Amino acid sequence: MAAPGARSCSLSGLLPAQTSLEYALLDAVTQEEKDSLVYQYLQKVDGWEQDLSVPEFPEGLEWLNTEESISVYKDLCGKVVVLDFFTYCCINCIHLLPDLHALEHTYSDRDGLLIVGVHSAKFPNEKVLDNIKSAILRYNITHPVVNDADASLWQELEVSCWPTLIILGPRGNMLFSLIGEGHREKLFLYTSIALKYYKDRGQIRDNKIGIRLYKDSWPPSPLLFPGKVTVDHVSNRLVIADTGHHRILVVWSSGQIQYSIGGPNPGRKDGMFSESTFNSPQGVAIMDNIIYVADTENHLIRKIDLDAEMVSTVAGVGIQGTDKEGGAKGEEQPISSPWDVVFGRSGSEVQRDDILWIAMAGTHQIWAFLLDYGRLPKKNELKKGTCLRFAGSGNEENRNNSYPHKAGFAQPSGLSLASEDPWSCLFVADSESSTVRTVSLKDGAVKHLVGGERDPMNLFAFGDVDGVGINAKLQHPLGVTWDKKRNLVYVADSYNHKIKVVDPETKNCTTLAGTGDASNVIGSNFTDSTFNEPGGLCIGENGQLLYVADTNNHQIKVMDLETKTVSVLPVFRSESAMVDGPFPAEKQKTLPRLPKSAPGIRLSPVAASPGQTLQFKLRLDLPSGTKLTEGAPSCWFLSAEGNEWLLQGQIPSGEIESISSQPTISLQIPGDCLSLEAVLSISVFLYYCSADSSACMMKGILFSQPLKITDTQQDYIPPVELKYIF
Repeated sequence: MAAPGARSCSLSGLLPAQTSLEYALLDAVTQEEKDSLVYQYLQKVDGWEQDLSVPEFPEGLEWLNTEESISVYKDLCGKVVVLDFFTYCCINCIHLLPDLHALEHTYSDRDGLLIVGVHSAKFPNEKVLDNIKSAILRYNITHPVVNDADASLWQELEVSCWPTLIILGPRGNMLFSLIGEGHREKLFLYTSIALKYYKDRGQIRDNKIGIRLYKDSWPPSPLLFPGKVTVDHVSNRLVIADTGHHRILVVWSSGQIQYSIGGPNPGRKDGMFSESTFNSPQGVAIMDNIIYVADTENHLIRKIDLDAEMVSTVAGVGIQGTDKEGGAKGEEQPISSPWDVVFGRSGSEVQRDDILWIAMAGTHQIWAFLLDYGRLPKKNELKKGTCLRFAGSGNEENRNNSYPHKAGFAQPSGLSLASEDPWSCLFVADSESSTVRTVSLKDGAVKHLVGGERDPMNLFAFGDVDGVGINAKLQHPLGVTWDKKRNLVYVADSYNHKIKVVDPETKNCTTLAGTGDASNVIGSNFTDSTFNEPGGLCIGENGQLLYVADTNNHQIKVMDLETKTVSVLPVFRSESAMVDGPFPAEKQKTLPRLPKSAPGIRLSPVAASPGQTLQFKLRLDLPSGTKLTEGAPSCWFLSAEGNEWLLQGQIPSGEIESISSQPTISLQIPGDCLSLEAVLSISVFLYYCSADSSACMMKGILFSQPLKITDTQQDYIPPVELKYIF
C-alpha cells in the first residue's frame, strides 16, 4: 500500500486503504479472520511515511464534561480516541449514542480509550452552549464534548454528514472513519484491535482524563425535559411524558399526580406500574383510560391500562428497526424512534377511533397501528394489531406528493388530527425540514402548509419569519396541535423558543407567544413570556387552555387563550415537596410557632433576577441513635415578613418524610418585584425519637436568606445548602 505523499488532515486520505479493508472483511468468515485483517491494516497505516494527522482543537472552544480544555497532542497522547461529529437534533446521531455508551462501558480511559463529542451545529440554536448542555443532560452523554460552533474541525477534515466517527491512534493519527449510523460491529472491531495493536507496541498510556460531568451539578426537579403532553377530555386529566425521568405522569388539572409510571432510570419492562420501565418516552395519547406511549429510545409503542394498572408492548421488538414498509403484527414489527402518537379513524363504515397514527422519526415516515379491524386510504381491510407505513418513502427530504409512499419527510416529530371536513387530515411537525405538512386522511396526499422551501432536498431553509406558506420560516418544530374551536393549528417552534399559530385556510403563520430568547420568564402576557425549546402542546378545557411542554425549562406552561396569560402548572404529589408552580389554595397550612430555643442561621446574600428559580437543599442531621417519628408532621415553611409578594404563586410548605432523602425547596423570583431587597425565611420542624421510641421530641430551626434582586441574569445559580446538626 502506497503511503500518502504529504502530511494531510483530510478524511479522503483514508478512503483507499479503508475501502480495501472493508471489501476484504466482506469475505472473512470467522472473528479471527476479521481481527487479523484489521491488525494487518493497522500495520500498514501505522507504517506510512507520514501520519494522516488530525488538527489540534482550536483554542478558545467551550468544553463540557471536563475539568479543562483538552489537547489532542498533550492530553490524548497515548490514547485511542473516537471523535463523534454530531449535532444534537439529528435522529441518526441519537441512534448512535447507545453504541458509544456500550463502547464506554467496555473500555475506559484506563484501557487507553476516550470518546470525544465534537458538536458541529446544523441550526443556529444548536450553537448555544446552554442548549448543548441541555442535550448532554437529556441524552446522558458522559464523555467530553467540545462546542465547535463554527465547524472549523468539520471543515478541515472535510466531514460531510452527521454523524461521522473518526478513530485516532495514540499520536493523533487518523486510522478509520465511520459515516452515518448502524456501524456498531465495525466500531467495536476497529477500536478493540487498535487498542491491542498499540498496546503490543507499548504506546498506550493509562493516564486518567479529568472528567467533571455537567449532570452532577444539576438540581433535582419534578419534571426533567418533558417532551409531550396531552389531555383526557373526559376527566380533564393531563398525561405528561416526563422524558428525562423516563416515566409517564397522569396528573389532575390542579397538577397533583394521580399515577407515576416508570422511572427514574431507563429500562424496558412490562407489567404492573410498580415494575414497568420506559426509555425517554415522547408522544402520549389517552382514550377510555388507555394510554399509548411512543417509547422512543426503546423503539416501542407501549400501552398503559389505567384500570388494570398494567403496561404492555403493542408494537416494536425493542431494537431499532430499518424496515420502511411494515405490515406485520405489532409486537413482531421492528420500528425506529417513534416520536409522537395520536388517535384517528380508518375508512371503515363504523366511525370510531380505530387507528393510532405514529410519527416514526427514525425512518422519516408516518405509520399506523390498527387498534381494530380497519382500512387505510387505498388499502384493503387490515387486521387488528397490524403496524405499517402510511406515508413517506423513508428518504430524508421535504417532498410533497399526491401519492403518500412517494412523499418524503425529515424526522417527523409531532402529530395532530383534524378529522372534520373540510380538513380531514393529519398535521405533521416535520422537524428537520422546519415545516408543518398535512397528510390527507381521504387519499394520503402529502401537502405543504408552512415553512421550508420548494427544493425537496434543501433541509436548511429555516429561520424565524412570520408570513404565509413558504414565506414563513420555522426552526426545527417538534409539536403541533389542532384547535377545532377556532380552526387553527398551534406549533411548538422549538429552536425559535416560540409558540406559533397557523390558519390552515390562508396558510398565514404568526407568533403567538415567546420573544425568541431561550429563558424562563412568566410575563404579564403572551408576548412577554419566554420558552426554552418547547417540544409538545395540546388543547384543553374546551379550547380555553393551551398546555405546552416547555422542555428545557422542565415545566408544563399553561396558556389561557382567552385572557392571553401564561402560568406554570404545579406538579406535585399529595403532601409532597415536589414543586414547580403555584400551590393550590386548599393545601396551604398555618405556620406553627418555632420554639424559643430554636437556633437561627443567617445565610450569605444571594443575587437573582426576576423569573429565575432558587433551590434550597435541606441537609439536616439528627442526633446519633434517633430517627424521625413515624406519622408526625415534620415539615418546612416559607415566609417573607414585609415582602409577602415574594411568595405569591409559590408552594409555601412541604413535608419531610425521610432524613435520608430530604426535599429540595424551590422559589421562583416573581416577574414583578416590589423591592430590590428581601429576606426569605425557611422554618424547619423535625419530630424525632430515640431508636427504641422511649423518648420523642420536636426541634426547630430558622434559616434567613437575604435576597438581592438584580437585572443581571446569571446562567446558573448554585443550590443553597441548609445544613445543621441537632
